[in-house]
Amino acid sequence: MSHDANNTPNPNTPEQSQLGRASAYADRYDPTLLFPIARATQREAMGIAAGALPFFGADLWTAFELSWLNPRGKPQLAIAHFTVPCETPNIIESKSFKLYLNSFNNTAFVDAEAVRERLRTDLAEALWRGSDRAAGIGVKLVAPELFDREPVHELDGLDLDRLDIECTHYQPAPELLSSDATQLPVTETLTSRLLKSNCLVTGQPDWGSVQIRYSGPPIDQAGLLAYIVSFRNHNEFHEPCAERMFTDIWKHCHPTKLTVYARYTRRGGLDINPFRTSWPQALPANVRTARQ
Repeated sequence: MSHDANNTPNPNTPEQSQLGRASAYADRYDPTLLFPIARATQREAMGIAAGALPFFGADLWTAFELSWLNPRGKPQLAIAHFTVPCETPNIIESKSFKLYLNSFNNTAFVDAEAVRERLRTDLAEALWRGSDRAAGIGVKLVAPELFDREPVHELDGLDLDRLDIECTHYQPAPELLSSDATQLPVTETLTSRLLKSNCLVTGQPDWGSVQIRYSGPPIDQAGLLAYIVSFRNHNEFHEPCAERMFTDIWKHCHPTKLTVYARYTRRGGLDINPFRTSWPQALPANVRTARQ
């Protein structure tokens, strides 16, 4: 589907994508398989206005199933790390991303750099489609001889899961969030492995961990954990889940600084890890957790 290079909204909807459908797996390079979905729809539902994002950040993707042929027909492979700015007007529907990567399998490329450039060009076009901005994305390929350098590390911070709480909400319940403005401000990092949401279209479970860093009045930790658990039966893509957490915590807990970083377990060889922050800072290293 073509679009003019202006601010025309992307008309794709999740229901039009390949999610939940039987798919023919193309093994020859085909960039038309990429299916962009506009971020604006779900952001508007959360009260986030286009062009006035309340956060900075990016989506960190990892592809573990990337392979192609060299000029002599011998299979090559790599792990790919992608950095997608949160300002892109679109996300890429994950199944279409998998189908696109699969289309490299029987396609010959001169070398890994040619593969990286092809990925960067195709993904940037789909992610920025409908925008008047000519920006890019980050793509890094990790060769097999460097796989041993790919670390596994849990998110740093105080573990909220230690708390013995009663959980009764399984749809996002921001009313569970609170902070104590009578106390001195704190700076702390809190984590949980109990994040779970469901795919917006198929309802399949998406498991994740979340790290919340903030400065401001102390956040009630039991309420925060109950809030994280409340996503358990919620149907939404990974990126807006993280943005919903950010906006809810910002509104109900009144921090002066806030970062929300969610790392979701992979499905079909892809993991998606949204990072949203209230102030400009370096992105975290794309380091997978044990479950990823």
